[in-house]
Amino acid sequence: MRTWTVRPGDIERKWYIVDAEDLILGRLSTEIARILRGKHRPQYTPHADCGDHVIVINAEKIKVTGRKEEQKTYYRHSQYPGGLKSITLEKQRERFPQRIIELAVKGMMPKNSLGRSMLKKLKVYAGSDHPHTAQQPETLKLN
Repeated sequence: MRTWTVRPGDIERKWYIVDAEDLILGRLSTEIARILRGKHRPQYTPHADCGDHVIVINAEKIKVTGRKEEQKTYYRHSQYPGGLKSITLEKQRERFPQRIIELAVKGMMPKNSLGRSMLKKLKVYAGSDHPHTAQQPETLKLN
């Protein structure tokens, strides 16, 4: 008996669209990460990129629970001495609302080259319009 594994040519990728309005950040991010990795497919293979593309719209209208709006802090470093920068979720939502979802999903992906290639299939937009209508994305229903 032979074991069948998925090859890159065997994968037919779909496009999904998610409206993030009034959805909780962490619960949305776990579902997006699951689809990007391909865990929703019966032929899931951990060492291969067998996931689908995900488009997220209305990223500025995402919800968070508790007091995360003023307490959650994002850090980045310029790689120079004293170059640590921090920004709260509230200010991040004003300046770059799409980064909130991108960073939440990035933290749930593998920390290697495979995870980086999977993240390239995530498209996040602050508003309700997107340039991917030609791909005919399916609406993804989340609870």
